[in-house]
Parts: sequence; C-alpha cells; structure tokens
Amino acid sequence: MEIVKKPAPPTGLRRRLWRLPIVVYRAGLGRLLGQRIMLLTHTGRVSGQPRRAVIEVVQHDERGYVAASGFGRRADWYRNVMANPEVTLHVGGRALRATAAPIPDEQGAEIMATYAPRHPAAARQLCKIMGFAVDGSVADYREVGRHIPFVRFTPHAPGA
Repeated sequence: MEIVKKPAPPTGLRRRLWRLPIVVYRAGLGRLLGQRIMLLTHTGRVSGQPRRAVIEVVQHDERGYVAASGFGRRADWYRNVMANPEVTLHVGGRALRATAAPIPDEQGAEIMATYAPRHPAAARQLCKIMGFAVDGSVADYREVGRHIPFVRFTPHAPGA
C-alpha cells in the first residue's frame, strides 16, 4: 500500500453528480439503491441545520451499519457526526434513528480486509478516491483500513 495523494472532496459538477442519490431518496425511491447505499441525515456542526449525505454501507450486522469516510476525516459528514452523533439513516425503504461512533483503526483494518474480497471493484475505487495505490492483497487492504476513518451507526431500540 502506498499513499499516492490526499484527494479533496468533489466540487462543482462532480459534487452534484456525487449527491444525485439524495434526489433518489427524496423522491421516495431509496429502496432502488438497495442495502449498500444509505442516506445519512445529520446535524451541521456549525449551522445546526439538517444535512444529508449518501454513503456506502460497508458492513451491516446485528450491531448496526458501518460506513467509511471516503474523503477521510475532512469530510463534512464525518466531522458533523463526530460533533453530533445522533443521526437518521435511510437504508432501502427504512428510516432508522441511530448513534454514530468512530471505529478504532485496528477494527477498521479488519473491516476493510473483509470488505475488499466481497466487493473488489468498490474497494479499489474507495482506495483510489482516498489516494491509496494497492496491489489487491488482503494485507494491503488491511493497511488501507488503518488509514480510513470508519463509523458505526447503531440503531436505537424501537420506541426509544
């Protein structure tokens, strides 16, 4: 694994295209995006206003949903949920209230090592976005996982 560059979040037309799935969710068609793409509604750390981001679910288990911040710790959604972890998730056709928490680097390494073989094209793209050159080995992906911030979104109990 080699760090090639530190990319900046998209701007202009690229940003609009990146945010296009938000329109799909707003139109009530989020279920068309399946279980791997979720709409995250969070609170702006400066404005206090609701903000939205569409992010990939890299892991889903009984403890909740895990996402990687593709633009690192500089991503607005990441900084916002670290400042105010109470969020709403829309996954498929479901809306869930949840609490966000960062995942330690070593756990992130294991998440990335198991994610990459299941979704090789998406793993390569995530690495490229983050500025990592990888050889495709599990060890390389594990090392990348130590550098990518992962967040676990733990749904609230029903009625909570």
